[in-house]
Amino acid sequence: MIGTAFAQGGATPPAGSGFASFIPLILIFVVFYFLLIRPQQKKAKEHQIFLSGLKKGDEVVTSGGIHGRITGLTDAVVTMEIAEGVRIKVNRASILTSAVDAKKKVEASEKPAGG
Repeated sequence: MIGTAFAQGGATPPAGSGFASFIPLILIFVVFYFLLIRPQQKKAKEHQIFLSGLKKGDEVVTSGGIHGRITGLTDAVVTMEIAEGVRIKVNRASILTSAVDAKKKVEASEKPAGG
């Protein structure tokens, strides 16, 4: 008593399913764009504007954590005085922030939570 097995034809996908299968991929890309790519581009643009606005006498912090006052500027190199009579040259792109902003961030992080 063995039953007969009949081969069934392959199920045909419904019309439009090719595009519908790409919708989750498109949604993931949109989420990544608004949560990761766009904020990073905005921050990079703000940093570029900050670097172009540097001038002599500004107190800055490098990405290595060196604090100093700008004594000379070129297109690519910044000369900083880090102590009296001690000057160093750093790449302009290695300037991270102004010393005033760095102090504000430190003071804000030292405040106790809850007031």
